[in-house]
Amino acid sequence: MSVDTAPLTARIDRRRLRDYRRSLPSTVRPPLAGVLARVVLLTFFPLALLVMWLVIIDGSFFADGDGELIVILLPLAIPPVIGVVVFARAIRRRSGVRPYRLNGFAEANGFTYEPYAPAPPLPGMIFTRPGQSSAFVTDILRRREGYALEIGNHTCTTGSGRSTTTYRWGYAAMRLPVALPHIVLDAHGNNAIGRPRLPIALAKDQRLSLEGDFDRFFTLYCPEGYETDALYLFSPDTMAVFVDEAARLDVELVDDYLFLYFPGQLATLDPALWERLLTTVDALSQRVLRWERWRDDRLQGSTEFAHEVILGSGSARGVARQGRRLSVKEDWWWVLGAAVAVFGFVNLIHDVIAGWSS
Repeated sequence: MSVDTAPLTARIDRRRLRDYRRSLPSTVRPPLAGVLARVVLLTFFPLALLVMWLVIIDGSFFADGDGELIVILLPLAIPPVIGVVVFARAIRRRSGVRPYRLNGFAEANGFTYEPYAPAPPLPGMIFTRPGQSSAFVTDILRRREGYALEIGNHTCTTGSGRSTTTYRWGYAAMRLPVALPHIVLDAHGNNAIGRPRLPIALAKDQRLSLEGDFDRFFTLYCPEGYETDALYLFSPDTMAVFVDEAARLDVELVDDYLFLYFPGQLATLDPALWERLLTTVDALSQRVLRWERWRDDRLQGSTEFAHEVILGSGSARGVARQGRRLSVKEDWWWVLGAAVAVFGFVNLIHDVIAGWSS
């Protein structure tokens, strides 16, 4: 695949940038008043509280030596630093340079570009993660010609209050010619401390070992009873393509989609990353489009097959119910962590009480 990355690094026409910036929504280009309000909230409000504490409550420290004064004044520098960082990031977002460059890159390579959108109703695991309180995607590129392809950056938040956690994933979504069993390839190349970085924990009894060196690069999960189908789909030449082109990307086949995931961003201003990604997608597409011949024999004689016949298709092209979704296991790491924390807290309370009693 020939990729034109010049718009990502070329000199910018400031007039065109200004015109393009005016078309950006507020989610991408926040109002300046809102930016200043955030800076005041994060900078001057905490700074005022610190000054009040020093002057009113502990003003005697100002009468001490210079050493104590320096130690006391150090916290006063924290809010301004935070404010400068927040302001600089906001101004950078308001500049519109990033979406302008990505829009130019999209036009040069047969894509459309959207800087921001609510999370799409896609069946991939990053989009259906349990407990999401909010989710959106940024820097979405969609192919105008050829096979359907979407690339973007997904952000979701789980929990609320102090227990809020934000997850960011880059993704590439390819539409397949036929629905396939739910299969996941956990790439060892992006795992953290040997643990999978997948958004959900999959039951270990669904692991399938494949021949050659494939298991060194990926752990494959497939529904129980679909082992033969997985071996058909991931033939030796197909496995070689995934190892050579996608060894650091998690892969998910679900319904009629193939997803590539990366714990970070895939839609960036890095020309080398785009060249690698689009070369990978093109190589995989040439292989996975051959999967259109696959059929789920379990549908023969089933109610799903009868429904297909009624609709006039004459043959079932879907997946039987037991192959549509992998089983999810409970991740007990957080339970172990909570138990350790409670045990440590109890010991701390015991030591405090023992110290008082002595």
